[in-house]
Amino acid sequence: MSNEVGDWVKQLSTEAKEQFERYYSRLVSENERMNLTGIVDRDEVFLKHFWDSVQVSRISAFRELPKDASCVDVGTGAGFPGLPLAISYPTMTFTLVDSLQKRLRFLDAVVSEIHLENVSLVHGRAEDLGRVPDFRNRFDVALSRAVARLNVLMELSLPFVRVGGYFFAYKGPGLKDELNEGKRVAKRLGAEVVGVESFSLPDGQGERNIVIVRQRMATPSSYPRKAGTPQRKPLG
Repeated sequence: MSNEVGDWVKQLSTEAKEQFERYYSRLVSENERMNLTGIVDRDEVFLKHFWDSVQVSRISAFRELPKDASCVDVGTGAGFPGLPLAISYPTMTFTLVDSLQKRLRFLDAVVSEIHLENVSLVHGRAEDLGRVPDFRNRFDVALSRAVARLNVLMELSLPFVRVGGYFFAYKGPGLKDELNEGKRVAKRLGAEVVGVESFSLPDGQGERNIVIVRQRMATPSSYPRKAGTPQRKPLG
């Protein structure tokens, strides 16, 4: 384990350390039958999934959120970044959204085992849930570490965010190709790209970018478009 990740683990509470260890154990055991992640080595999981997920804390807008901020993780998959953040910030609430029920069953087992009381799991497509009154314009923060272009992630995620809230999009290298397009799409959705936090993973393990988007006004009622359309016909 790299020094930087090791130092982060040392700073965790005893309870949080145990929660991350149990999360890792169940992730690896369930991965054998459900293909949750291509990474199973302990040090790599802690670096590329757990540590990476909490790097949004580098961003001042995230640090300045109220202690009880409401967050939605759109397309959470195996729980990233939502679960590591829920462990690290127990006073915030996290709603984890995914379209596959089997992944949510896995997450439900993890949440139950590690006794997380600040997490809710929601089954559904973001295009549908983004139009439901209980979810639309309701969250202080939306997060997504899903594998999709920035313009697609914006249409799926920004309808969840209240006016004045933020969307944090986790992206790898090559963001430059997507950023100008993303800025145009953000404006169509009532938002603005206000910055990018870039950093390198320890030991030369790669580049990361987190795009910071501020919701300036309510997302127009025509978005998100019906399920599947954002991916087939991305906004430009």
